[in-house]
Amino acid sequence: MKTMIKFPKIKQFRQVINDINHAATFVGVDAENNAIYNKGVKKPIITFTGTVKLHGTNASVCYNQSGGFWAQSREQIITPEKDNAGFATFAYSIEKDLVNMMREVAVANKIDLKTFTISVYGEWAGTGIQKGVAISKLEKSFFVFGVKVSDTTNEDFDDFWINSATFKIEEKRVFNILDFETYTVDVDFSMPQLSQNIFAEITQRVEEQCPVGKYFEIDGIGEGVVWTARYQNKYYRFKVKGQKHAVTRVRKLAKIDTEKLNSIKEFVDYAVTENRMQQGIEKVFGDSMAIDRTKMGDFIRWIIRDIAEEELDTMIANDLAPKDVNKYISSRAREWFFELESSLYL
Repeated sequence: MKTMIKFPKIKQFRQVINDINHAATFVGVDAENNAIYNKGVKKPIITFTGTVKLHGTNASVCYNQSGGFWAQSREQIITPEKDNAGFATFAYSIEKDLVNMMREVAVANKIDLKTFTISVYGEWAGTGIQKGVAISKLEKSFFVFGVKVSDTTNEDFDDFWINSATFKIEEKRVFNILDFETYTVDVDFSMPQLSQNIFAEITQRVEEQCPVGKYFEIDGIGEGVVWTARYQNKYYRFKVKGQKHAVTRVRKLAKIDTEKLNSIKEFVDYAVTENRMQQGIEKVFGDSMAIDRTKMGDFIRWIIRDIAEEELDTMIANDLAPKDVNKYISSRAREWFFELESSLYL
């Protein structure tokens, strides 16, 4: 059966920060099915891989044994008679090659095509599709960036992604975006803003000269970068577009004062010490064996107040104010408190 299988919306960095922080702190649900979060969990450091974002139109091909082969735009199934920028005409002209490749991918990943559907997503880009970028001078081509497995007959089935790196038929102008320039950035989710300038700088380089265009010896600007990471068996994606594409209403990633953020991080490392934490436990609870989570707020407030009293001169010397550092002190103290609590009940 042919069923429209959409590619998920690519989010903004701020949205991915929120999603990963929720995933990192989620511990389950209560009796009334309300989510329970442990905000004291140490935030992860996750490596994101960046690929060049191409300015074309979203396209995909799908296959299963019952429905056969079909082509899609972002929103609907398309055919050569009802096409989108010529993609369906192109896809059906090389249907045999695409189906053979999808079958190979299925065999390699032990996927039964009697039950499951394979969807291959990419950007259909080139002459006549978009204007103003390097690849708009390129012969129309399909650039694969993802392969998904679905079971459209089962509402409870969670679609999953498989390695798409080998999916390409270059002699038929089906390329793989991973074969062009890629980037990696480690994001520390205890202070993710520190990575923002790196994302912005890479985007600026891509905008100045599209790496895909350069590969085909075409000068011209690029659109931006799509960043992808896997965390807790789920993929997270966000896009960063260059300033010249801001008219698309995608918010441009703002520059961050990394010098100040690093200064905050160094101050927290300096001030939130093991000894100060232990002292806070003694002041609030009298004995670490008597700690009570209901008084964790009192403990955090004591740490913040003690640092403000004893280290205000250090803050001032580093051009910092309590409002700059308090939420990071609070986060570090909360993490330490939960680690102590866990160690007492092992």
